Parts: sequence; structure tokens; C-alpha cells
Amino acid sequence: MTSAAPPGHSGIALVTGAAQGIGRACALRLAADGHTVAVNDVTDDGRLSELAERIGGIAAPADIADPAAVAAMLDRLRRLAGPVEVLVANAATMSMGPFLDQKPEDWWHQIEVNLSGHFRVVQAVLPGMRALGHGRIVVIASEWGVIGQRNATAYAASKAGLIALAKGLARELGPQGIRTNCVAPSYVDTDQLRVDAADAGVTLEEMRARYRRLMPVGRLAEPVDIAATVAFLASPGAGAITGQILQPNGGSTRARA
Repeated sequence: MTSAAPPGHSGIALVTGAAQGIGRACALRLAADGHTVAVNDVTDDGRLSELAERIGGIAAPADIADPAAVAAMLDRLRRLAGPVEVLVANAATMSMGPFLDQKPEDWWHQIEVNLSGHFRVVQAVLPGMRALGHGRIVVIASEWGVIGQRNATAYAASKAGLIALAKGLARELGPQGIRTNCVAPSYVDTDQLRVDAADAGVTLEEMRARYRRLMPVGRLAEPVDIAATVAFLASPGAGAITGQILQPNGGSTRARA
């Protein structure tokens, strides 16, 4: 299902990893803000189609680790609705365990999806943004990409790579009217916490309680909190912001005087 871009928008928004969690919240928020939104995930098990129908958008399943799938997805979106004006690079996979126990194929899978996959997606959307003369790229990184995390070395490395990718793109693309920024959340109440709980050997509720105790605000972030930050960076009001890392993290890491 598609709809014409509303006044003020000359292209569509694409959210990767939109079937659940932060990606789903971002799609809902961007649609509420007037964007026509294409929602991507590795496959459509019904959740993408349901979300696309709910927001009047487009279901765009594709494995971003597959170059041919990325190219086909963007070609289809261009034919259906035009160029991508806003990209929310959110899709991610994570496993946890001691570094010396990590299998090479597990390491490379996380790098391939989280980092290289978005390299491909950004390359695919840039010609359209250049044709529009503007664009917004919002990369969902992680606090762990800033500070690191035990037993999550591949994930943290991939997210640190995304931060560097965004900063480099901000310098290169800024003169073309394309703004690129990162959002680096801390602990967000999504299904990904189940991986943390399994690694720690505790229940999901105990994992939530442990993380809450680390947060000066006394609560975990919700996906809608991250979506609000993304929506700001995608808005005209963020036109002077590029190459930055916004950290909606409840104060878990703080600037020091």
C-alpha cells in the first residue's frame, strides 16, 4: 500500500529492522509525522505487512546482508514511491559470550548485518538523496559502540563502526544537503534484553531490574523514547546537526566537567 508524499516531504522514509522494537516505533512515529514509510526486515512473517497497512506504508522485506536483495528492494521502492529521503539504519543482530569462545562465523555475521549491511543500504539510497538535493540518514548505534561491553565484542565493534561510518558520511555528504547522525541508546526495553539475560544467567525481569539500577533516571528507555530522538533528527529542525552522536541513555553515561 502506498500513498503520495505529504507537503514538505519529497521522498519516502525507509526503516530497516522494523518488525519489532525500536524499528517499529520509529516507523510509527515517522508515519505520524507525515512520512510515507517503507518498513524493512529480513523476512515478512506478517508483522511487516500488518505494520505497513496500519501506517499506509510499504512492506519491504530484504536481508540487508545480501547485496542483491538490497539492490532489488531499493529498485522496487523507487518504482513504487520514489527516492528515499530519510533512512533509519536500525537493523541489527547480537549474540553474547566470552570473546575466546566466539566462532568466526558468529563474529562475521554480526559485522555483516549490523555494519556492512548498512554500508550497502546507504550506498543504495544515496543517488536518490542526491537527486532530491537533501536527505537524512539516522544510524542506530549503541552505547556499547561508545564504551564497549564484555561478552558483546562483535556487537560493540559493529556499532562503533557505524558511528565512524556516520561521522565520515557527515563530512562527505554535508555539502550536498544530506545530514548524517547517530543515535546511541543504552538499555532499551525490547526483546534484545533476552540475549543479555541469557548471557547473565538470570530471568528477563531480573535483567531489567539490574539495568534499572544503573540508570540515574530509574527506568529503562522505551522504543518510543528512541523514536522521538530519531524523529527530531529527521525533521527540518535538525538541519544544523550532522556528524553527532545523540545518547538517549537515561544518564547511564554522562559528560564530565
